[in-house]
Amino acid sequence: MKQLIAPIALAAALVLTGCSTPGSTNATSGAETTEVAATPTPEPVQIPDLTGAWKQNNTKSDDGWTSATITDDTITVNFVTDGGDTTSLFWVGTYTAPTDDTLPYVWTSTRDKAATDNALLASTDDTKDFTFADDEISFPVSIAGTSTTVRLSKD
Repeated sequence: MKQLIAPIALAAALVLTGCSTPGSTNATSGAETTEVAATPTPEPVQIPDLTGAWKQNNTKSDDGWTSATITDDTITVNFVTDGGDTTSLFWVGTYTAPTDDTLPYVWTSTRDKAATDNALLASTDDTKDFTFADDEISFPVSIAGTSTTVRLSKD
């Protein structure tokens, strides 16, 4: 009889305490335990905000550069000379803000003819393409047969 008591006691102990493994049912509580994998939170989309003041970062002059101001719907570009004392209008046109984080971002600006027709150094192009990439805005400029790409950084 003593030989039967030990195996019965062991079996009773196992039934009462149960085995706890992931996904198994606990004999004492009836609750199922599972492991939950952490789901990474996606990064929020960072739509570039291009509004504000911009200044040329590839000028070859110590006292002259190109500057731009972008509002909700307009871009204005000026040539700045004499260390900032003189500004000459180059472009006033439409601005369309990006709607996602796709880069490069390119928009075609339509010139405001009323604002630029009487400005001596203003572009006479009907439209101009502006590109935003690598934290800078770039666009082509041609004056008197010379062409260059202006690059602007947020001021």
